[in-house]
Amino acid sequence: MTTNRGITIKTGDVYALNGFSELSQSEQAELVSLCDRKIAEFLERRSDPWSHRRQTEGYIPGTLRYEVLKRARFRCELCGISAEDKALEVDHIVPRNHGGADDAFNLQALCSCNATKRDRDEADFRRIAERYEDRSPGCIFCEMPSERIVRENRLSIAIRDAHPVTRLHTLVIPRRHVADIFDLFQPERNAVFSLLEDMRLEIEKTDQTVTGFNIGANAGKDAGQTVLIRLQY
Repeated sequence: MTTNRGITIKTGDVYALNGFSELSQSEQAELVSLCDRKIAEFLERRSDPWSHRRQTEGYIPGTLRYEVLKRARFRCELCGISAEDKALEVDHIVPRNHGGADDAFNLQALCSCNATKRDRDEADFRRIAERYEDRSPGCIFCEMPSERIVRENRLSIAIRDAHPVTRLHTLVIPRRHVADIFDLFQPERNAVFSLLEDMRLEIEKTDQTVTGFNIGANAGKDAGQTVLIRLQY
């Protein structure tokens, strides 16, 4: 309900129709009856009027919210504003009612700049959802044997390099068939960096003599990319 058109009056948490007390008893009864009919018609069309809220709102566990806020380093991941200037909330990148998962890689810390996004975007996410399953026959990364995978999450895998430069040399690879790092969707970038962090901790635990890490991504032949991947859309 709204008060900005003078239709209702709010007292505490209670809304009332402006001028309702000035109506006669018969007019009040007719208005109440009309409202009851409209509510009944609405419930007949939608037997569960709150289903859309359960789809999109739900509960994000506090530990998961903490991880997302910690990753954001005190700033909105959309506009970059500091939490000192605007409060941050945790929201989905791909909304739940468009198939978005309740995983850290599909969550982001956002300020009120995201308030108008909500879950009503008319954009067709079906093709994007399908793209996560893109694989290419004959691609050495798409057909990676399961025994080579040392760690994984829903959107990326980690394997030991077949020709290691150093001991425990590891490759983190997105599951989707992409040309290079610049073709990754934001949830995939989150997943890749989450796996990088997991592998860093695992390597430090496995070999306590490790004191540093090199992280590289070659994009293009001139940048040293040796496995060139073609994409077809």
